[in-house]
Amino acid sequence: MTEFAIRQYHPSDLYMLYRICLETGADGDDATGTIDREILGHYFAAPYAVLDPALCFILTADGAPCGYILGTDDSVRFAERANEEWFPPLREKYPLRDRADESREAMMVRAIHKGYTTPPFVDRYPAHLHIDVLPVGQGQGQGPKLMERFLDAVRSRGAKGLHLGVSRGNTRATAWYPKLGFHTVVDSDTSLVYGIDL
Repeated sequence: MTEFAIRQYHPSDLYMLYRICLETGADGDDATGTIDREILGHYFAAPYAVLDPALCFILTADGAPCGYILGTDDSVRFAERANEEWFPPLREKYPLRDRADESREAMMVRAIHKGYTTPPFVDRYPAHLHIDVLPVGQGQGQGPKLMERFLDAVRSRGAKGLHLGVSRGNTRATAWYPKLGFHTVVDSDTSLVYGIDL
């Protein structure tokens, strides 16, 4: 039987953050071969681990990383740091594409050049997170444990609320978050933003 554990992030886990982000990057399914191998991790995972590793937790299966939860307790401060420290060298690596290019990779390049922005509801929900788990760890009751670990951590820092975004195509996630007590904050054609009061 697989033995699962949750531990603090270590810098040696960075490669696996990129891998997990890619292999769950197509609405929860594997995006390998459809997009630059690093670009999703550059935006959705690595900056959190590098800029605030204390809020990055790793799920392991028999000792091997198979998932993560990471984020920030202060989205405004984090956006400022990421835009100053993280994105500038990536903008050199990934030049803007032609406006006619509507591929997902081109959209990610544009997101890197735009940087992080904070939503209008950030006063009520200042924290935010990203959570991804490979198939080996799905359906094993580990997602709620990761969520509890992260919410406890941001709550201890004084965050009074948290938000997260999810694509409408990720139907497993859109069904899962309400079961954990999250409610809909923004409902659009392509995505949902959920919030929870802490």
